[in-house]
Amino acid sequence: MAASDLLKTVLYTVNNLLQQHKYKTALAVVKGFRNGAVYGAKIRAPHALVMTFLFKSGSLREKFRAIAQATYTHSRNLACFVFTYKGLQGIQQQIQGKQLQSHAFLAACVGGWLVFGENNNINSQINMYLLSRILFALSRLAVEKGYIPQPKRDPFPLFATLVWGIVLWLFEYHPHTLQPSLQSSMNYLYHDSNTWHDISDFLIYNKPKTN
Repeated sequence: MAASDLLKTVLYTVNNLLQQHKYKTALAVVKGFRNGAVYGAKIRAPHALVMTFLFKSGSLREKFRAIAQATYTHSRNLACFVFTYKGLQGIQQQIQGKQLQSHAFLAACVGGWLVFGENNNINSQINMYLLSRILFALSRLAVEKGYIPQPKRDPFPLFATLVWGIVLWLFEYHPHTLQPSLQSSMNYLYHDSNTWHDISDFLIYNKPKTN
């Protein structure tokens, strides 16, 4: 009974603390760290699972270790970035007494340099993912602000044409310039489909099974 009462007291104290507006900025940083860790694990674990079992060799133990390492790295990095970004935003706002657009940019620049500045596979994928999104966003913003005219036709077909034309040209003639995971995917699709020995590795398996 005493343990139950203690637990109730602790929960009441914590919940009361969470309702205090003066701590909201600091608590938002902590929850941001939590959300970054959870979201990073959620999106990396299934991706790492599929890519590892499709393209990587090694024992089952080695594969699961690689999946766990990739998931941990993504989860940790995203959590640390959110913590840094929200923390620096809060500090700037506290110093200047109001929220400015420059706060988000500067806080994210510092976080990006500290967390995602290391050149590794995980950070490379995340940074390239964001690059494609911000190019789209900046194009839309340029139209909204009137810096470039509104296209008379949907530019997406032209965009798709150039993207696929360029990436396959790079893959066929300059594959070393592409990210390893993209090379693996394209090898599976375009080069592995040129080789087979019988019905087993024509329809059932990609490559003949080795004993």
